[in-house]
Amino acid sequence: MNNVRKAVRKGFSLIELVIVVVIIGIIAAIAIPKMSRGAAGAGDSALKGDLAVMRQALEQYAAEHGGAYPTVANMPAALTGYTNSSGTTGAQGTAGFIYGPYLKAVPPLPVGAATEKGLSTMSATVASGNAWIFTEDSTSTYVIDVHANATTTDVNGTVYNTY
Repeated sequence: MNNVRKAVRKGFSLIELVIVVVIIGIIAAIAIPKMSRGAAGAGDSALKGDLAVMRQALEQYAAEHGGAYPTVANMPAALTGYTNSSGTTGAQGTAGFIYGPYLKAVPPLPVGAATEKGLSTMSATVASGNAWIFTEDSTSTYVIDVHANATTTDVNGTVYNTY
């Protein structure tokens, strides 16, 4: 018997490798745009969540202070600190300062072209950039909104300052 062994070559052919690379490319072309839209939508969802939390904190403050809202200048301190029944802020444990805090911290604005992480300004007027804005509307209702220009929109085209 003549034992002639044929050399067995293990591995992939060039055609098989090209087909695998093409399939990976097609999957990437489908997945990458979906992931980038998801990231933009995450910022919009974070904004909506932050607005809901801050509006709830404001309403809880008003409920505990006889319907009175904090002043614009006192807003961050009133929502993140301890207050007495008249809305004056003070240290925890001091007699009479039994209300709050309603927020651990004012969250940074998560969206917009001029977003600055850590920016948490609340004021009646904001000179530039994006920030939270606390105002009293024509019906004497206090609101917290996004202070952004009318061209800054979410992924669906909704202007942020209309949230």
